[in-house]
Amino acid sequence: MDEAEEIKRRMMEQMQRQMEEEQRMQAEKEIIEAQKKALLRQLLDGEARGRLERIRMAKPEEAEYIENQLIRLYQMGRIRTKLNDEAFKVLIKNLLPEKKDIKIRRI
Repeated sequence: MDEAEEIKRRMMEQMQRQMEEEQRMQAEKEIIEAQKKALLRQLLDGEARGRLERIRMAKPEEAEYIENQLIRLYQMGRIRTKLNDEAFKVLIKNLLPEKKDIKIRRI
């Protein structure tokens, strides 16, 4: 039974390490998200942030892409002032590819 207890102990240690690693990764993710939100508050005015949140509700992947691109533009020095809603709309239009209009014709 000594060997079975050793295996059980090793498995418990491994599970504990995995849990600790997952907790650490979750904490890092939360810190990154908080930093991202703080930076976006600096870059966007209230209306533009509201627009971004509405985009997030409808299309979370596009909102994530827009956020990352905003941060990149800020880091590159291309955004120096707070964006209002009109400027944000223009930026979104330039960042996202145009949608193709699909029409179905009946014969």
